[in-house]
Amino acid sequence: MYRILSTLLAFCFFAAMTAMPVAPVQAQEDCFRGTLDKQYCDRNRDLVADLPLDPKDWVNPSTIIFSYTPVEDPAVYAKVWDGFIKHMAKVTGKKVVFFPVQSYAAQYEAMRSGRLHIAGVNTGGNPVAVSCAGLVPFAMMASKDGSYGYEMEIIVPADSKLQSPADLKGKSLAFTSPTSNSGFKAPSALLKSEFGLEKEKDFKTAFSGKHDNSIMGVANKDYEAAAIANSVLNRMINRKVVDPKNIRTIYKSQTFPTTGYGHAHNLHPEVAAKIKQAFFTFKWEGSDLQKEFKKEGRFVSIHHKSDWDVIRKIDAANGVSYSCK
Repeated sequence: MYRILSTLLAFCFFAAMTAMPVAPVQAQEDCFRGTLDKQYCDRNRDLVADLPLDPKDWVNPSTIIFSYTPVEDPAVYAKVWDGFIKHMAKVTGKKVVFFPVQSYAAQYEAMRSGRLHIAGVNTGGNPVAVSCAGLVPFAMMASKDGSYGYEMEIIVPADSKLQSPADLKGKSLAFTSPTSNSGFKAPSALLKSEFGLEKEKDFKTAFSGKHDNSIMGVANKDYEAAAIANSVLNRMINRKVVDPKNIRTIYKSQTFPTTGYGHAHNLHPEVAAKIKQAFFTFKWEGSDLQKEFKKEGRFVSIHHKSDWDVIRKIDAANGVSYSCK
């Protein structure tokens, strides 16, 4: 009897010891992160944070907070988005509030801390927001035929002697923000690869903070040149904020994806589904969005892993890492 009991105890102990590592190891294997911050998991390896496994960690807010990328005057865009906000409130059955942000960092931190549920994040900032704030991109503006995107342009005052990016050597170029694709990342990579020009080595740099600041700075001759998104430039021209006669383009890039719209990774799936429904059922015809974004006519689905591949390659060429502070 003693031998049997001892054998059973030994077997149980052995079984317990060999079984113990299985759950943690499996959990660790499932929780792939890639560039994601340690608080997020990417079990399906689509490069974005997954919904937490425990429903207790899901967020079901009584008021949904939405923000648009801080590239231009927030007061103007509060009105532009008003009709869309009302549509989303109707679809979701919840109060929806437009939250104007003054900087990219403030937008990421608001989502990371749970104070922001939906955001339109600029092209270059999407990988940062995905990695550090748990953004799950799902939509982008497109024209009625489904085409989308914008180009990075390097602009100069109309009467400038600069005719090509090669002429920037020894001059100064205004960037917008370190997280901006067209305002920093793309021009840095392209000027180096195509013209052999490196920032702070071959030309001086300054950060204006926003695309409209850079555009107005060139128009007013405060900057010798600036790298900007032509989508912003076109909207400013349409609103007659800037006179196109005062600006000239000396470089135009390939087409990039535009602002990506996403929700917080831990939103209750039913809420997230309603938010997506609001985006894809919004009627553009006659809306303030259509008046502002004249080339666009609907929202289309996006996949961060594939649609932002070119942006991640530009980041890699610049040695950018998505560090979360």
